[in-house]
Amino acid sequence: MSLIKEFKEFAMKGNVVDLAVAVIIGGAFGKIVSSFVNDIVMPPIGVLLGGVDFKDLSIIIKEAEGELPAVVLSYGNFIQNVVDFLIIAFVIFMAIKGMNSFKKKEVEAPAPPPAPPRSEVLLEEIRDLLQKK
Repeated sequence: MSLIKEFKEFAMKGNVVDLAVAVIIGGAFGKIVSSFVNDIVMPPIGVLLGGVDFKDLSIIIKEAEGELPAVVLSYGNFIQNVVDFLIIAFVIFMAIKGMNSFKKKEVEAPAPPPAPPRSEVLLEEIRDLLQKK
């Protein structure tokens, strides 16, 4: 029974729930960025490069034979995924940078001076006793 209790405590910790929410939002955000790249960014780049559609860029390694499909190296999809990644990484960088700027910068209190060595304390006590006489 302790294993179930331990799992319940683990699953209900704030960090696990936050991670689950982040994964779900990240998946939706990835779809938005993919649409942005596929539908808005890449078409003008394709026009600038002479009407090239990056999804169609590929190299046929081996032609199709009978029922066997052709072996194709689709480097256009790779280029598109790299652009997706760069945009996602930049947006996440800017979001984190923005969140960090909203955090209050905690002013660190100056560290207290280190305690004097025991011999100094004893010498000060002796001095104080001699001054009272």
